[in-house]
Amino acid sequence: MYCINCGVKLGDSEDKCPLCGTVPYHPDISRIEIEPLYPNDRHPVTHVSKFGALIAASGIFFLLIVTSMLCDLQINGGIIWSGFVVGALLLLYETAVLPCWFKNPNPVIFVPCGFLAAGVYLLYINAVTNGDWFLSFAFPVACIFGEIVTAVVVLLKYVRRGKLYIFGGMTIALGALAPLVEYLIYITFDISRFVFWSVYPLISLVFIGAMLIFFAICRPARESMERKFFI
Repeated sequence: MYCINCGVKLGDSEDKCPLCGTVPYHPDISRIEIEPLYPNDRHPVTHVSKFGALIAASGIFFLLIVTSMLCDLQINGGIIWSGFVVGALLLLYETAVLPCWFKNPNPVIFVPCGFLAAGVYLLYINAVTNGDWFLSFAFPVACIFGEIVTAVVVLLKYVRRGKLYIFGGMTIALGALAPLVEYLIYITFDISRFVFWSVYPLISLVFIGAMLIFFAICRPARESMERKFFI
């Protein structure tokens, strides 16, 4: 017996076609309950232990850290470049793997901790390279950007409505951050000429943020955009 819709061969015990779901029926053929030709689940899912995956990921990170340090010691006789590699790996582990160890990781806690870890890594780079850009550039930019992102995460978690207001305010805040970044670059790295490149992201981001807030206020416009973009 074959499916009248897609033509696949059916067993006598099939209740429906395993490919298209069409129910086979023939009044002159009596059904015999035998083993079906196809498995009930055409795409069996293999469950992976979360604990085992985290152990494997942690082992890979540990192996990469040890390998980079041993190579650095073998080639240079000390920790020269491997400190940057180890710091980057630890930062990646803290942001991508460490929250997975918890059953319900709270982004309100892990997001600022991630920015704190990034700040510590930047401080290490500044100290190793004998730079003087951390306090005048990296620290204020990381703090302000971290505060913006943390505020958005807190609002999204604890405020049920008003997501367009939240994202609109975040976009405007990021646009306002651009002139500050340009000014800090100018005074930190002794740029000879102030080029005002920050005007372009400022205008673009403020416009996008204002549009999001407009859609949040104007319900007909919001519903029209939702229908148009299938949101």
